[in-house]
Amino acid sequence: MALEAGKGLSSQSSSSRMGFAPLPLRRRKSLGVSNGSRVTMMAADVVDKPKKGSKEIAKDTLLTPRFYTTDFDEMERMFNTEMNKNLNEAEFEALAAEFKTDYNQVHFVRNPEFKAAAEKLQGPLRQIFVEFLERSCTAEFSGFLLYKELGRRLKKTNPVVAEIFTLMSRDEARHAGFLNKGLSDFNLALDLGFLTKARKYTFFKPQFIFYATYLSEKIGYWRYITIYRHLKTNPEYQCYPIFKYFENWCQDENRHGDFFSALLKAQPQFLNDWQAKLWSRFFCLSVYVTMYLNDVQRTAFYEGIGLDTRKFDMHVIIETNKTTARIFPAVLDVENPVFQEKLENLVTLNKKLIAIGESKAPEALKSLQKVPVITSFVTELLAMYLMRPVDSGSLDFVDVEPQVVY
Repeated sequence: MALEAGKGLSSQSSSSRMGFAPLPLRRRKSLGVSNGSRVTMMAADVVDKPKKGSKEIAKDTLLTPRFYTTDFDEMERMFNTEMNKNLNEAEFEALAAEFKTDYNQVHFVRNPEFKAAAEKLQGPLRQIFVEFLERSCTAEFSGFLLYKELGRRLKKTNPVVAEIFTLMSRDEARHAGFLNKGLSDFNLALDLGFLTKARKYTFFKPQFIFYATYLSEKIGYWRYITIYRHLKTNPEYQCYPIFKYFENWCQDENRHGDFFSALLKAQPQFLNDWQAKLWSRFFCLSVYVTMYLNDVQRTAFYEGIGLDTRKFDMHVIIETNKTTARIFPAVLDVENPVFQEKLENLVTLNKKLIAIGESKAPEALKSLQKVPVITSFVTELLAMYLMRPVDSGSLDFVDVEPQVVY
């Protein structure tokens, strides 16, 4: 999951097998206020510092994975079967059965190949792999926390939807644990209990959680399946065995995205008016730009597995956009050459911001130097947002999965 949120474990045995220690959830921590309603989420009993030997948590920036919370009271009202007649219980029951099948129950099993491959990775590529594992683990753990809390809060209101959220948190817990165990191959690990407390939580309304998380899960699918197919065709770049798990892994992401598609259909007001079109485009732009800027900063990682970063990202963006067009009422025209030109303009501006931030100039001067760059950055974003959109939203598309072109 690219959108980071918080959840809890459903099975100690499966999580322990993945090297992910269950968190003792004992006290509530207030995370925000929405419309006068107290928004809370369970937080683990954790200490003020990470455990000795744990990897230091990466500094928060605009592009780092975030933890999210929402208005759980509104969520409960939205999925109350007596209040919302748009809920398709049959569809949710079918999705629940799919999740309960648990296709990947025994998929994430490590072998000695992991440690041996990590020992061979040296120099800059080793460091970039560590960063990849850390960011991915943080994102998956974020999803685990949010889904687990939604499963807990909706249990009485809508048991079927609650169960699906709990089962999704199971998937995300496995992913996070598997990634954190990968860090141990590099003699590192994230203290996930400390991370729960140390990260700042960003409040999103339920409507925005649906848009952003749907996109996050679907873009995760396209990223994983594209890397998997590329490395299957070019095994000489298979430098770490975690990528061999991506084919089954991405199906978890796909199922999660399908569930959020069903949630959106159950709230037609999020799909059928002019505001929905504006918000849909906004979240598409946010997710695509964030991924592109993050990946271009980490070109060494993609080159290390034989991919052209920009071609990879544009392929993922285009395919995610096609998938998203099946449910969102409007999407961006990402195949327009102007869109990619503006993405590159953002890359240039982002590099300037980084250079200013890393300079030894006084903080006051840095702030002044950033103003024109940030103004240009926002101007480019606005121009991309105002490009003629692609009207979409048909749910009757034939489900044909395009092939990777690498």
